[in-house]
Amino acid sequence: MKYEIKTVGKDAIQLTTYDERWYLKTDEKTKTTLFVPSVTWIVSYYPKGIGFMKWLASKGWDEAESIKTDAGEKGSKIHQAVEMLLNGEEIKHSHKFMKFGNYGEALEEELTGEEYEAIYSFQKWYELFEPKIIKTEFPVFTEKYAGTVDFICEIKGEKYLIDLKTSQFVWPSHELQVSAYNHALGGKYKTAILQIGYAKNKAGYKFTEIADKYDLFEATYQIWENEVSKKQPLQKDLPLSLSLKIKKK
Repeated sequence: MKYEIKTVGKDAIQLTTYDERWYLKTDEKTKTTLFVPSVTWIVSYYPKGIGFMKWLASKGWDEAESIKTDAGEKGSKIHQAVEMLLNGEEIKHSHKFMKFGNYGEALEEELTGEEYEAIYSFQKWYELFEPKIIKTEFPVFTEKYAGTVDFICEIKGEKYLIDLKTSQFVWPSHELQVSAYNHALGGKYKTAILQIGYAKNKAGYKFTEIADKYDLFEATYQIWENEVSKKQPLQKDLPLSLSLKIKKK
């Protein structure tokens, strides 16, 4: 079982379980809490295609889930490192980054060689494109969905909303993801996917501009809405602490 609660930005909480991800935000004036599904959870309902089905059949469910978990942990550490770089900090190979265990416990882990190389590829992209950073790692909310933008920057006079990926492919769900983020911000940015740790060229990265696919995101949202029966996280009343009254002989 996976369970993770993470503060995102100043006033939002990201709640992740094994097969769900919600964002929670409290309105300070009305004291009401808004629950909305994450963009990444919604776009997971986009049709995967025959290629994914063949891959799933070749790996089996358990191995496929293990691969996805490992990839998620790798991506999380790399995202943390990139954010540190964008904030002017220095990254060393021995740096330890936080990841979450199966029950939400915070763990620290050093970068692997592959992860460090991916971060180095981001540095090379940054030095070549010379982006002017506007904002990093912040949540966006609408009444229907929410998500976390990696960063917004200006490149040669154009403003971009950029999502970092450590995968070797840009999947349709990635295109829907950045389109949804941009729509939540008024659709005023160019959108792009930056793949780092990219193994298919010498640079180690690939920068791909993405056309608007918000119409497909809306269609996928309708699929999500039809498939998901409950429209907010399951809430239980639990005590704040646990203990036993031990009886001694």
